[in-house]
Amino acid sequence: MIEAGALSASIEDADAGSPDEQPLYGEPGLEPGASAWKRSRVVALFHATGDIDAILREALDAAGIETAPDVERRDVADADWVGLTQSQFEPIALGERLWIVPSWHALPEDAGRPSSIVLRLDPGMAFGTGGHATTRLCLAWLDRNLVAGESVIDYGCGSGILAIAAKKLGAGTVVGTDIDDRAVSAAGANAIGNQVDIPFSSSMQFTAGPAAIVVANILSNPLKVLAPLLTSLVAPGGRLVLSGILERQWRDVAAAYAPAIELDLWGTEAGWVCLAGRRPDVAADAR
Repeated sequence: MIEAGALSASIEDADAGSPDEQPLYGEPGLEPGASAWKRSRVVALFHATGDIDAILREALDAAGIETAPDVERRDVADADWVGLTQSQFEPIALGERLWIVPSWHALPEDAGRPSSIVLRLDPGMAFGTGGHATTRLCLAWLDRNLVAGESVIDYGCGSGILAIAAKKLGAGTVVGTDIDDRAVSAAGANAIGNQVDIPFSSSMQFTAGPAAIVVANILSNPLKVLAPLLTSLVAPGGRLVLSGILERQWRDVAAAYAPAIELDLWGTEAGWVCLAGRRPDVAADAR
């Protein structure tokens, strides 16, 4: 459809919302066996002056479909799409002092108190607005446990929200990394917007040494695969904080780290958990 002239196209489960709905999604390493729905709905957007019949015929011919499916057409009124998207994100208060405020939103009155710590955020294409339970759990852990001056690594930084929060909460050296270059760019822009000095880099070029705190809000299977790497990034006596883990998954994740760091269930929210643990200080143990 796009090659034939559609402005955009998406494929959806035609049975979504019914008993025949078919979930296909899984996290990396746990992809489902099926790769297509039994019945699919294609939704395409066209320019008002486009020849939809010609575009549809060309797309069907290219796909080898002889009989055209039922087609429903409707006009889409123009709108402030940016404004509609931004309206989904409101300021979020976390605990007694931490605020996540979208960069385009006015500062709430309560966020203007001297004790408030405000993060101005524009997530762009990256994960991390403060609205998801896993992000809130990690932010709560940092708010309650970070000691001023401690170094922090945010592995899988997304929008940079955790790294920026750590810096504003008094951390010393803070660095962040992500596999997605768009996330690295968004995180860097958010750091500048919050007037904090945090270098963000692609995980392909990440070379930071061990830190007092390593936080990783990803997903359970990648976290298990990354166990040797993330463990090596935690300094002796340092702490590891993991999220992006469902309640039913946490013991398997903890088991992957058990040889080096004993992780305990620190917090839960909406079916998600945050794990935290301390790497043994070999020198202290020897004494």
